[in-house]
Amino acid sequence: MPEVIIDGKSYTYEGQYKLLQFIQDLGKEVPFFCYHPSMSIPANCRQCMVKVGQYIIDRESGEHQLDEKGERVIRWFPKLQTACNIDVADGMVVHTQETDELVRRAQKDNLELILINHPLDCPICDQAGECPLQIQTYKYGPEGSRFEVKKVHKPKRIQLGPRVVLDAERCINCTRCTRFTEEISKTHQLTITRRGDKNYPTTAPGLEFDDPYSLNTVDICPVGALTSADFRFKARVWEMNQTPGIDITNGKGCNIDLWTRDNLVLRITPRFNKDVNGHWMPDKGREAYRLFNENRISRPLQILDSEQILSSWNNAIATFNEQVEEANKKEILVIGSAHASVEENYSLARFSNLLGLNQPVFVPHIIEGTGDGFLITDDQAPNTNGCRLLGFTELDQKSIKKAVKKASLVILLSDHLLDRGVLSPGDLDGKFLITFATNHSDTTKRADLVIPITTAAEHAASYVNVDGRIQRTIRAKETKYTNRRLDLEMSEGRLDRYGTNFDNWVTEENKIDCVPVWSFISQAAGAQDLDLVLNEGREIMDEIASVLEPFEGVSYHLMDEQSGIRLHLDTKEKTKT
Repeated sequence: MPEVIIDGKSYTYEGQYKLLQFIQDLGKEVPFFCYHPSMSIPANCRQCMVKVGQYIIDRESGEHQLDEKGERVIRWFPKLQTACNIDVADGMVVHTQETDELVRRAQKDNLELILINHPLDCPICDQAGECPLQIQTYKYGPEGSRFEVKKVHKPKRIQLGPRVVLDAERCINCTRCTRFTEEISKTHQLTITRRGDKNYPTTAPGLEFDDPYSLNTVDICPVGALTSADFRFKARVWEMNQTPGIDITNGKGCNIDLWTRDNLVLRITPRFNKDVNGHWMPDKGREAYRLFNENRISRPLQILDSEQILSSWNNAIATFNEQVEEANKKEILVIGSAHASVEENYSLARFSNLLGLNQPVFVPHIIEGTGDGFLITDDQAPNTNGCRLLGFTELDQKSIKKAVKKASLVILLSDHLLDRGVLSPGDLDGKFLITFATNHSDTTKRADLVIPITTAAEHAASYVNVDGRIQRTIRAKETKYTNRRLDLEMSEGRLDRYGTNFDNWVTEENKIDCVPVWSFISQAAGAQDLDLVLNEGREIMDEIASVLEPFEGVSYHLMDEQSGIRLHLDTKEKTKT
């Protein structure tokens, strides 16, 4: 097999690799700024310099040339090479900064040049704490600067578009942002303007940076030149908890990280999954932080004397059971939701089956023409295929109106049918509407009983994306009834670890008074002496895998280990018209 020697150690390989990526895959480090594995390689930052040579082979004998000590002779390239764009070759010898003083000096000098005009504003920069330039300067850069002249000034606080703000003085011209708009999103909205030490990225005159993937440029910016307008100056990275999750704003199911502080989601960033979203995610998915934080329903709501008022959980359970017991079973319509998880829908179905009700139905949330063939889909819900695999009847608008018309009691799970125009207020006249919901909406305002439930940021549950891959979320936020210190799966940041409820960074009002769907259903079933105990998402998924063939072999452990599991989808048309 081909062999490459890096810092005196031999490594074999198969296939073709760029040297920098090969070194990274080995778990070793060479500093860089402009390189990104999903984009072209301009090699313009010059930070990944390494010393490269090749063993000399005698052409006649085919043997390695040896020196007087019996060691193989190396012919070094006349200059240091950029590791990002050089191919790994058999017999290649590489010295990195770990073993070669010349390489260390080159990286140090290069950083000194990059920092000539870079502002010393780390204390107020959003990138501080996760800034490659800051980190590499501490590790490989000079201890001080020899430049005492005035730095070059460039535009600051420039609103490039609705979501991205530019501070041009921080830019080191890595061109990651411009390459992203050219090669990934293909909008070509960013370019480098001016020359020399005065250049920086910007849009064409009169145009704004409204790329639907614009915030990915903030993620890949190796300095604080591009920042998020929403997240700007909100928190330091070391103050937040980082929790893996799934984007629930469309059917692709992009892998994400939820960043929380004081039990609020402050930002959402993409998490790499080569089979789903690579390194990227659409901007709309990042705006879900509002769904998790704002306009939340906290405590049950009931209509009393034509007015919707706050109620207690005991009253909510009693009212729920009274309505179910009094209604004719044939007139109870249970509506599942493609916006709810597999476990939530299954819990509702289990309860319906125990009562002898019809199998739940659901209405897909698909808007034709909104997808872009990349990470934005026509499907606006994260779990349409999950509902199909659970065996729910799929209805269109006309059919759901007919079904509602025949019902006297409608139980709706996490779907705002009035808000998206599937139903009109008149369709629900004379019906008792019970809805499980996370946020206030026109649908919840019409409901006779509103049961507040957890969002994807507050429960561990799974969703099946448009490609049939089942993935799961992890709790990132506490509710009134959970505590991250007692939940081994929840991340715990510095403020959580050392803080108390009396500290000024702890706001008890940020904990929503809500419960998972399965928790409420278990309590309601217990009040009716039904044998139904649903404790948590992990156990529910184990039960689903044991009784439903499409989910056979699925578990949270395998989902975590394999970054999601591909399920077999039945491609038959199931929509009832």
